[in-house]
Amino acid sequence: MPNISSIIKNVRNIMRQDRGVSGDAQRLEQLGWMLFLKILDEKDQELELLRDRYRSVIPEQFQWRNWATDAEGITGEELLLFIDHPTDGLFATLKNLKALHALERAALVREVFDGSNNYMKSGYELRKVINQLNGFDFKNNEDRHVFGTVYESILVELRDAGNKGEYYTPRAITRLMTQMTAPHLGEKVLDPAAGTGGFLSAAIDYIREKEVHTLDDEAILQKSISGWELKPVSYVLGLTNLILHGLDVPDWHYLDSLKTEYNSIGPKQQVDVILANPPFGASIADGVETNFPQSFRCRESADLFIVLMMQLLKPGGRAAIVLPDGCITGDGYKERIREKLLADCNVHTIVRLPQSTFFPATISTNLLFFQKGTPTKEIWYYEHRLPEGQKSYSKTKSIQFDEFAPLIDWWDRREESAVAWRVKVEDLKRGFDLDVKNPHVAVRGMRSPAVAAKELGKAISAISARCDELAEALGPLGSHLNLIAANPAALLTGANASTLLQSHITGYAFSGELTADWRAKHPDVEPTSELLYRVQAEKAQLIAAKKLRPENPIQKITPNEIPFEIPKGWSGAVLDQSHAIRWVRCSTMGRTKALLSLT
Repeated sequence: MPNISSIIKNVRNIMRQDRGVSGDAQRLEQLGWMLFLKILDEKDQELELLRDRYRSVIPEQFQWRNWATDAEGITGEELLLFIDHPTDGLFATLKNLKALHALERAALVREVFDGSNNYMKSGYELRKVINQLNGFDFKNNEDRHVFGTVYESILVELRDAGNKGEYYTPRAITRLMTQMTAPHLGEKVLDPAAGTGGFLSAAIDYIREKEVHTLDDEAILQKSISGWELKPVSYVLGLTNLILHGLDVPDWHYLDSLKTEYNSIGPKQQVDVILANPPFGASIADGVETNFPQSFRCRESADLFIVLMMQLLKPGGRAAIVLPDGCITGDGYKERIREKLLADCNVHTIVRLPQSTFFPATISTNLLFFQKGTPTKEIWYYEHRLPEGQKSYSKTKSIQFDEFAPLIDWWDRREESAVAWRVKVEDLKRGFDLDVKNPHVAVRGMRSPAVAAKELGKAISAISARCDELAEALGPLGSHLNLIAANPAALLTGANASTLLQSHITGYAFSGELTADWRAKHPDVEPTSELLYRVQAEKAQLIAAKKLRPENPIQKITPNEIPFEIPKGWSGAVLDQSHAIRWVRCSTMGRTKALLSLT
């Protein structure tokens, strides 16, 4: 399997060379329909082998295998005409696709291509993109799981494209929420804010592994998974994801869930399991809030989704949802929504996540697990902590499913610990505030005065020893450490010591050396001052040769031109004509004018 990140990067760079693709949103839409067509064809080939007389809904000439897989195939204007011809091209044909033998599957194809566009204007660049996508091979089961990594790369692009309120859920989170909710074969599973289908694909994998053993079982699963998604690109990618996960005709709808009429949701529309990460703070369509009861109306998408999902659950139905801290606290309508949640559902578990879980977003989030039908009497909280030695989650160190092993082990034998605690509903703060902090943290961090003094003494001794080492290593510069070494507590109690040390080190850095013999040991490294002179000389030569336009000279600033005053005691650095550092301290009485000259 080729390097996935390399393929995505290559595709991005190729599209940037095409004048027709403008910005991330168009690039993602372009990538979406192409991946859909490729994966649909790969699934068709698989079904042709497994089922007698199976026929693809895609006309033969537009099947990916017949026009895209040959690296030396059609290109240039011929390729563009093949795709964009107004009557006989790929888009025109698939937007009006009719397939009497598979009406539902044909309808999905029509919907995808009716909402997509071919933005690329160069058939040669388009051929390069197609050849890159052919580096993906999802026909065998082992490689198919790699598609999750492809999605993660695309989701980063979606996030960076400015989709406000959308934080795509790490696969470790979707797997945990699915496993703890444990959907069964025959239960209806819904994600009303489905994005690219991460929760639903996790549910398919979970149920198929646990309970699908026959063709009849598979037929039941095929009818059990539903998703609703509003964003066009996410809709296409989610549909592709579900087809890749073996759903022949996914129950997948392009709609705004919040436009669902609240009072129209009855037993036939209700489901057994909801898994979702509703958008936080996303904009909603005008008037959408009027679909909800008066006391819950608001403009916050996540809060409206809570109300909607409670209504969508059957009595006894289970849910696991991602919510930010802002949804589990606050007054007004937020308080009324939480009151209804606790009265109508048993909110049995809240898992608190580190702020960086949805990197690069730094928002405190929670996983809420609840069951509709009985009121909440007590809530168990579990604080998931970062791996030891890790300060935060990042692009290269994302949250991993293995980290949840202690939580999974705790789930069925609940006991209080340093990371788990129980709160009775009557003990919640006023307003049913669910933002309950870990009560064990303060106890864990307390120190007696005697212990604190002893630890401070050790720290001061360590600082003194390190100052001695630094003074010896820094040579002449080390003399500036004498006062600090004599009184190392100054580093802990005063700001001036570290500022003074920083000033001297910065001065040496600008001159190109940090110790007296630094230059002797590093003869090949050009000091900053010499580099500056050399750059200026080269610029002067280019200006003289009229290869570079002269810059407007920097005008000296006189004291009368300074429009502001600075407080007493502030310091400034002045670069004189030799580009040496002169440290100036403003020590006059009261407030003084600041003058910084750069020549």
